[in-house]
Amino acid sequence: MKHGFDLAALQAHAKKAPAGVMEMPRADASAVSAQLSEVSAQVKALREDVLPKAESALKEAEKGAALSAEAKASIDKLMAQFNEANAKQSKLEGALEALESRNVDLEQQVAAGLSGFGGGNVKSLGAKIAESDEMASYVAAGLNGSMKLDVSAAITTADGSGGGVNWSEREETPVNMPRRILRIRNLLNVVTTQAGVIDYAKQTTRTHGAAPVAEGGTSQESSYGWTKANAIVKKIAHHTHASDEALADAGQLQGLIDGELRDGLDLKEEGQILAGDGTDENLSGLITEATAFSAQAGLPNTDRLERLRLAMLQVVLNDYNADAMVLSPVDWAAIELYRETATGQFIIGGPDAPAGPTLWRLPVVESNSMAAGTWLVGAMRMAATLYDRMTTEVLISSEHGTNFVDGMKTMKATKRLALAVKRPASLVKGNFTFA
Repeated sequence: MKHGFDLAALQAHAKKAPAGVMEMPRADASAVSAQLSEVSAQVKALREDVLPKAESALKEAEKGAALSAEAKASIDKLMAQFNEANAKQSKLEGALEALESRNVDLEQQVAAGLSGFGGGNVKSLGAKIAESDEMASYVAAGLNGSMKLDVSAAITTADGSGGGVNWSEREETPVNMPRRILRIRNLLNVVTTQAGVIDYAKQTTRTHGAAPVAEGGTSQESSYGWTKANAIVKKIAHHTHASDEALADAGQLQGLIDGELRDGLDLKEEGQILAGDGTDENLSGLITEATAFSAQAGLPNTDRLERLRLAMLQVVLNDYNADAMVLSPVDWAAIELYRETATGQFIIGGPDAPAGPTLWRLPVVESNSMAAGTWLVGAMRMAATLYDRMTTEVLISSEHGTNFVDGMKTMKATKRLALAVKRPASLVKGNFTFA
């Protein structure tokens, strides 16, 4: 395809064109440099703030003094800000270095006649005009009148044409694997503790002797008793390794690993809260401590809907009021798909039902941590107390094995907690196996 260009118009256009177009392509790094200066100043300020506080806390710890919750929270917050600013500084430094390197490459390519984009065979528009027969004839004629130049080189994506500047695009945010939505912890009463063992009294005897008494008569004796119980704090932890180069070159990597480690702890915590078997370092979970389902005689018990209603009844007969039921997503889907035999209509609302998941007036908690075919119904908040001894802590260190000489860092995440199921009778567990 050919296009005609008027020479006078072309010359006028060349005069008005930015120098970066006609002469030297530029990539301005000033904005990145300014951001880097701001972040560097922030890192310096945070370092000057956090280090004295950390040193002071260390000295107090060496004296045997306990670090206050307020001081610990302050240091944790400052350390998080410091790590985030450090990562951002590394990322900006890398971006600035890449930008400056690209500028140098572009300057060399332009100076060489765009040799980097087409193997030295691509001529600029100005070179084509100067070497054309039309230009030679026009000069020989004394530059009188006007001249038209036919440009026949089409711009394509092939090498040696527009393809040399047709760059691919990179997304820096990685596509991570899915994370489970964790809901069980939110059902419980959660408090903090500074102890390694939580002692509490649990009533074991209640015999009411209350009865009508005639005037002058003797009242009946009642009997009550309590026993000491405790919940022992357990630790959940895991770690991973990363090279010094990976942490330094990928500004996001430390944050990504931090998030993965935290998610791993929370996932294990939910499994322990729900179904820990109480052996060794495991928590004794809600299902482990719950009362087994026992159907009330004389009432229907032939499908999921009826069985869950009977479980609610069992909780009520134990003098508690259920506040939630936990189901596998598979079982909840099966319940929502129940239809009336006569009309074919859905029994539990419908596809466009606006209300949240509820059944028999109770909220339904769908959890992938609950095995399909099993369920838990009860007064969750009254049944158990979760004690946070240490919320998630993520540490990074070279002091592990041969890390120092291998140029590696170890990142470790830890949390400590205890679970006390104080009222097992308020929880009822069961399955959907029907005879």
